[in-house]
Amino acid sequence: MSRPATPSPRQRVRATANIILATRVGTVGLAIILFWLMVGILSLVWTPYKPTATDFVQNLKPTPSHPLGTDHLGRDLMSRLMAGTQIILIKTRLPGGYLLPGGIALWGVLGSLLFGTFFGLNAGYRGGWLDQIIMQLLDALIAFPRIVLYLIVIASLGQGDVVVILAITVTGTPGIARLVRGLALDIKNRDYIQAARTRGEHTWYIMYREILPNVKAPLVVDATLRMGYAIFTIGTLGFLGIGLPPPDPDWGNMVNEGRRYIFANPLAVLWPSAAISSLVVGLNLFADGLQEETTRFQK
Repeated sequence: MSRPATPSPRQRVRATANIILATRVGTVGLAIILFWLMVGILSLVWTPYKPTATDFVQNLKPTPSHPLGTDHLGRDLMSRLMAGTQIILIKTRLPGGYLLPGGIALWGVLGSLLFGTFFGLNAGYRGGWLDQIIMQLLDALIAFPRIVLYLIVIASLGQGDVVVILAITVTGTPGIARLVRGLALDIKNRDYIQAARTRGEHTWYIMYREILPNVKAPLVVDATLRMGYAIFTIGTLGFLGIGLPPPDPDWGNMVNEGRRYIFANPLAVLWPSAAISSLVVGLNLFADGLQEETTRFQK
C-alpha cells in the first residue's frame, strides 16, 4: 500500500470546512461551542457586575438588577456564570499571576495528547518489552478509579489551575496511548513505512513524520470528545470542593453552593448545571459530526 498523497493547504482548508459544516449534528455542536466562546470573550471586557462583588441587600431571588439572582454571598450569578467560561475555555492562570491563552480544559487535553501520543507511538511501533512495560503501567493507571487519581494529584500538589490540568492529563493519557498504539500497530506494516526503513530513516522520523500524520483524524475526534470529559471533570472537582480555590467562579462550585439554597433560588443550580451540560453536549455533537464526515471523506 502506497503512502497517501499529502493535500495542499487549500485542499486542507476546504476539507476542514466541509467536515465542519457538512453534518447537521456537527453544525449544531459547533454553534453551541461558539456561543460559549463568545460569552467567555465578552466576559473578558464586560460582565454586569464584578464576579466577586457582593450585594447583601439582595435576597437570592432574581430581580431586575440581578436577572439570575445572587448566591448566598450576594454575588451576581450571571456575572459569575460568564466569568466561569474563561476558566474552562479562555485563559489559564500560572503560578506568579501569569496568564496562559486557552482554558484549563484545553491544556488538560493537550497534555493528554502529548504524553498519550508519545507513549502510544513508542509502544505500537517499537513493540517488544517496551510495549509491554508501557501498556502495563498505563493499564495499572486505568485500574484506579478516576476520582481517586484526582484526589491523589490534588492532595499532593494543592488546588489551582495547573493542578487541575495535571489531573486531567494523568487520567486522559492512558486512553489516548491505547488509541495511538492500536493505530500504529496497523500502520507500521504498510508499504510506505517499509520504504522509509529501507531508506534508512531514523525511528523517530518514521514515528513522527510517517505514522503520526496518518493518525491525526482519529486523534482530533478523540480530543474533541475528551474536551467534554475535561469540562465535566472540572465541574465534578468544583462540586466536590477540591477544584479551583474560592472565590473563582467555577461552575461546579456554583452548583455545590447553590444546592444549599435551591428552594430560595433554583436558578443558582439550574444555570451552571445547564452551562456544563450544554457545552459538553455541544462538544460531543461536534465530535460525532467530525467522525461521521471524516469517515465519509476518507472513503
